[in-house]
Amino acid sequence: MTVRVLLADDQMLVRAGFRVLVDSAPDLSVVGEAGNGQDAVRLARDTRADVVLMDIRMPGMDGLAATQAITSDPALAGVRVLVLTTFEIDEYVFAALRAGASGFLGKSVEAGELQDAIRVVARGDALLSPGATKGLIARFLAEPGVQVEHTPEDLAVLTDREREVMTLVARGLTNDEIADHLGISRMTAKTHANRAMLKLGAHDRAQLVVIAYETGLVHPRPR
Repeated sequence: MTVRVLLADDQMLVRAGFRVLVDSAPDLSVVGEAGNGQDAVRLARDTRADVVLMDIRMPGMDGLAATQAITSDPALAGVRVLVLTTFEIDEYVFAALRAGASGFLGKSVEAGELQDAIRVVARGDALLSPGATKGLIARFLAEPGVQVEHTPEDLAVLTDREREVMTLVARGLTNDEIADHLGISRMTAKTHANRAMLKLGAHDRAQLVVIAYETGLVHPRPR
């Protein structure tokens, strides 16, 4: 099955470079290009893309607003957003994760890493680059004056097993690894993670990790 990819970046040369990298994989295909957020949202609907490679800073509607528009639209429930960044401003990337992005990559990414990342995000099976994502979330939440959107009380809706699985998701484990750790099937692990996402209003596993840190369910490990 071919993964359909939409490119959203205001620089034509950047889009051309990513098109070459994506189309060089036999199971990936670029189905559209957008130069701003409005076009990204429209083309996500028109092309039925599986994954949107989204730049953050674009004219008009930026990548943050476009990500929010895509992930909050029930008609686009299957579309995943992968943010492209230069890692210059952490709060932008963190805001994108809050808005529903499934992960992030640097624009200097190698072809193989980009292709693997698209496949992972398309599956919705594991958080992309969990170590980097956890580090960014922990670093951002440690800043003074940061407003969190979830509190420990929000976790009261979860069962003990859902809370346990959510903790392991936040530590970067895949469904297979969670299943091995808890002695349950992969499908059961995925079901618990999905139920936790549904109860907490998380679009995908990346948002579940954000909530885990915001509520204090997990804490950054000391270096």
